[in-house]
Amino acid sequence: MGIVNLTDDSYFAQSRCSGPEAAISRIGMLLDEGADIIDIGACSTRPGSKAVGADEEWKRLEPVLAAVACRFPDITLSIDTYWSSVVQNAYDLIGDFIVNDISAGEDDPDMLKIVGKLGLQYVAMHKRGNPENMQYLTDYKDVTEDVISYFRKFAERADDAGVRDWILDPGFGFAKTVEQNWQLLRDLGEILRFVQNDGSYQGGRKRRCLVGVSRKSMIYKPLGIAPEDSLPATQGAHMLALMNGADILRVHDVKEARQVVTLFNMIA
Repeated sequence: MGIVNLTDDSYFAQSRCSGPEAAISRIGMLLDEGADIIDIGACSTRPGSKAVGADEEWKRLEPVLAAVACRFPDITLSIDTYWSSVVQNAYDLIGDFIVNDISAGEDDPDMLKIVGKLGLQYVAMHKRGNPENMQYLTDYKDVTEDVISYFRKFAERADDAGVRDWILDPGFGFAKTVEQNWQLLRDLGEILRFVQNDGSYQGGRKRRCLVGVSRKSMIYKPLGIAPEDSLPATQGAHMLALMNGADILRVHDVKEARQVVTLFNMIA
């Protein structure tokens, strides 16, 4: 899953696109490098960032989605939003896509109902608070158990709303310390055993897991480097994620991640 940010404040500058032309150029590059999914977001969710609101998100998204539908009509798109109105507007414009919601339906009470009604695939992510304050909400008794408990409850909410095809995202970097992020990555198999043994299947297939660790602080802070210098270490984290059961890697650098996937498949 290649990242395209329609913002000017996402933490990795090379993922930022200032309009349809820049977005089309980046998407073309990511597809050439081997992306299976393109994830487009119009609001930064880095720690400390501020929400821009549903109307501004859609103002940024609409021309880009129209251009993408014209230029790349057959690609798999994911839209990074927690607003149900953005989901409805996007569906009316381009049809099916994956909803990538960092709030797992908590920030907009209509989100799960809309996703269920439209029958869309859905990424549910674990977090606490919102990007403006979540860095202070890291007082877990055990972060792995908290994430398992969270998705146990989410599975019930999703079922009630008719959301059948949902993808689990542990929420690396969202209201978690560096140490807690690495614990989650180490314990990823334990989390996935829960969703596979708790009746949380989708049509007989195992629940998929998305991991987004690309160039995040859990990687660059322990090494004392900047996000721009964290590409090699990111690929080490990607290999560990795949070995522990990840199905989808959300990445800034598709070519390098594709190489990791190729090597992983040699031993899988």
